[in-house]
Amino acid sequence: MEPEIFNQRTDLTELNTAVERIRQTLGKIIVGQKETINFLIAGLLADGHILLEGVPGVAKTLAAKLVAKSIDASFSRIQFTPDLMPSDVLGTSVFDPRTASFEYRKGPIFGHIILIDEINRAPAKTQSALFEVMEERQITIDGHTYLLDEPFMVLATQNPIEHEGTYRLPEAQLDRFLFKIEIGYPTLEEEVEILFNQHQHKVETELQKIEAVLGITQIISCRALIKALHVDSKLIEYAAKIVHETRINKSIYLGASPRASLALINSAKAIAAMEGRDFVTPEDIIKVAVPVLAHRIMLTPDKEMEGLTAADIIAQIIQKIEIPR
Repeated sequence: MEPEIFNQRTDLTELNTAVERIRQTLGKIIVGQKETINFLIAGLLADGHILLEGVPGVAKTLAAKLVAKSIDASFSRIQFTPDLMPSDVLGTSVFDPRTASFEYRKGPIFGHIILIDEINRAPAKTQSALFEVMEERQITIDGHTYLLDEPFMVLATQNPIEHEGTYRLPEAQLDRFLFKIEIGYPTLEEEVEILFNQHQHKVETELQKIEAVLGITQIISCRALIKALHVDSKLIEYAAKIVHETRINKSIYLGASPRASLALINSAKAIAAMEGRDFVTPEDIIKVAVPVLAHRIMLTPDKEMEGLTAADIIAQIIQKIEIPR
């Protein structure tokens, strides 16, 4: 029996060329972390925000900055601190004595790629200022609504270990992140390569060479292509079953919301397109399950005491649910 041949219904040549160029650009500076790079690109293509978590010095901020530099779009960086006010992020109305009226001065959130460093350093009132802009791509101040330009993406970093002077992110805010990517330490071989690159000044040289490889219009057209990708009805039901299981699983105190189901499908589409396919497979959904769901669920105290993690429970759920074929 001859293997079944799938005919591509969507031309993904331009998208795959752009993805490969971004991979090569980031790979020249960031050693290892191929999965992190893939998820960063997938988040950009799936029109989602990304939370990068890791201890200091594992290139969280560098990865986010490199993604921004590889795109021909405006970039803003906001350092979150305990004294940061909502107006420092969103902007504020300033009285103009010449016109005897208030003029709105836009804050740093008005940009295409926004890097928020140490997002858990700011208090709740500043965190809540991000709710509307992250979900609806707009800001409402003094009764006026200001729309943000597309594309709009928040790349945030946080340290999971140091808790002094930090504030836990509200669940509603965590739910607005498409992915939470945990960045670990490099392997011994990777760290040796990092040291050699620094010693030979390769990083500085490559940083100076970086040029934008993807424009705003290309990003918008790539996102439109991805939205149009085919997803079988069985796979939509499969994604829904995974999310539903998080709500009834005895190991989970807080399950994932319907936004998580949408995130599973949208990010699986992006992964499929990045691999040159115009259709989603069960493996695509499984691949994004942990970064999509881990930050949206809370384990029961007894499971946390046992040392289990959200990723462990998600893996158990995936094993439990039959994969559609």
